[in-house]
Amino acid sequence: MSEQRQPGADDRDDEAVSQFVERFAAQLVEAGMQRMSARVFACLLASDSGVLTSAELGERLQVSPAAVSGAIRYLSQVDLVSREREPGSRRDRYRVHSDQWYEALARRDSVLSRWETTLREGVGSLGEESPAGRRINETLAFFEFIQQELGGMMERWRDHRDKVRAESGG
Repeated sequence: MSEQRQPGADDRDDEAVSQFVERFAAQLVEAGMQRMSARVFACLLASDSGVLTSAELGERLQVSPAAVSGAIRYLSQVDLVSREREPGSRRDRYRVHSDQWYEALARRDSVLSRWETTLREGVGSLGEESPAGRRINETLAFFEFIQQELGGMMERWRDHRDKVRAESGG
């Protein structure tokens, strides 16, 4: 299955798109993402459909199927892409969702809760008044703050996203 190009895509400069993918991937790497995962994610994000097969990703990025597979495994684990079966085929295709940032961040709620529990235990083990206990307690306070703010921030994002979609007719 080849990705169907959307209206307006015919006049697109493929070299400029490729440069965007590599530039954004480099910025994701600077932020801590693995290089191949960053390239695959940026390539999916820049595709009109948001869905590509392993072969399509490999062709666009000029990499091996094994490189794509490893990158997809990581991106799936962090909820930035999902794997689905191509209709009528045994081939998988990989999808990046329009609201992938929101979804990935929303799923971090359970991670933050687990970290808070472990940090509380650490403070108890180290003692609140020890230098390490104070440092761990400040880390705990930070994650509690983030957890409290995250709900309101996500609600504000949904309102903003809906407003932007309504203004753009989407």
